[in-house]
Amino acid sequence: MKSLAAVFVICGLMVAAAWADEGALENTQPKNVTVDEIIQHFAAKEKEFKTARDQYTYRQSVKLQVLDGSTVNGEYQQVFDVVFDNQGRRVENVVFAPQSTLDQTGLEMDSGDFEDIRQRLPFVLTSDELPEYNVLYVGQQQEDELHCYVFDIAPKQIVGKKRYFQGRIWVDDHDFQIVKTYGKTVPDINAGNKKKAKDEHLYPKFTTWREQIDGAYWFPTYTRAEDTLHFTVGDVHIREIVKYENYKRFGSKSKITFDGKEVPKADEKEQPQK
Repeated sequence: MKSLAAVFVICGLMVAAAWADEGALENTQPKNVTVDEIIQHFAAKEKEFKTARDQYTYRQSVKLQVLDGSTVNGEYQQVFDVVFDNQGRRVENVVFAPQSTLDQTGLEMDSGDFEDIRQRLPFVLTSDELPEYNVLYVGQQQEDELHCYVFDIAPKQIVGKKRYFQGRIWVDDHDFQIVKTYGKTVPDINAGNKKKAKDEHLYPKFTTWREQIDGAYWFPTYTRAEDTLHFTVGDVHIREIVKYENYKRFGSKSKITFDGKEVPKADEKEQPQK
C-alpha cells in the first residue's frame, strides 16, 4: 500500500493537464459548511444517483484509437443501447460493432478495459464506497458556470483484484453532486508484476463530464482519454471517446427520489440542462 502523501502527489501531477480551460484553483476553505459535511453530502447524492441511473435507458458509444502522430493505426468501436426487457431487466443491445483493427497494433482490449467503460469512466463514489478511499479537500474552482469544491481521491489500499479510481473530482457547491472527474483506474499491471511483457495491463488517464438530467441528477455524458501508455515493448499513444446520450427514464412503476422527493418523469420536466 502506498503512503497517502505519495498517492496525492501523484494525483496532483495527473490533474495538471486538465486545468487549461478552468478557473484558477483557490486554496480557500468552504463557507457555512465543513469539508466533512460536503463529503457526506456528495456521497449520499452519489448513492441516489447510482440508484436513479439504473432506472434510465441511454445509448453509449465507444471509440478507441491507437495513434501514430495523426495517423490511426488501429481502432475499436461499439455502440450499444442500455434498455429494459419485457421482464424489466437491464440489458445491452449492440447496434454498431465493426471489426476491431487493434490487433494490427499489438494492443488488445481486456476485461479491465470493458469494466472501465461500464463502471469506472462514469465514476461514482457513494456513501457505501467512501470508507475505501482517502478524500482530500484541495480548494475551490470555477468550472464553466459552476462553482465547485475540488477533492483528490485515492484508494486507501488495493484489496485483491478489485480496481479503484484515483484522481480528482469537482463537486457543485449548489447540488453537492460530482460534475466532473479526472484520473485513472488503478492498479496498472506492468512488467514488474508479471513475468511476460504481454501480460501488462495499463490504463489511460481520462476526464468525464456530467450533465444535469431531468433537473435533478448529474449523469455522465462525455468521457475523453488521450494518453501514452508506457509498455515494456514500447509506448502506445491512444485516444478514447465515450458518449452517453438520450437518457430516458424507464416507464415502470418504480419511484426515483432526490432529496427525499419523487423525481417526475422526463416528459414532465424541462429538457436536460448543462
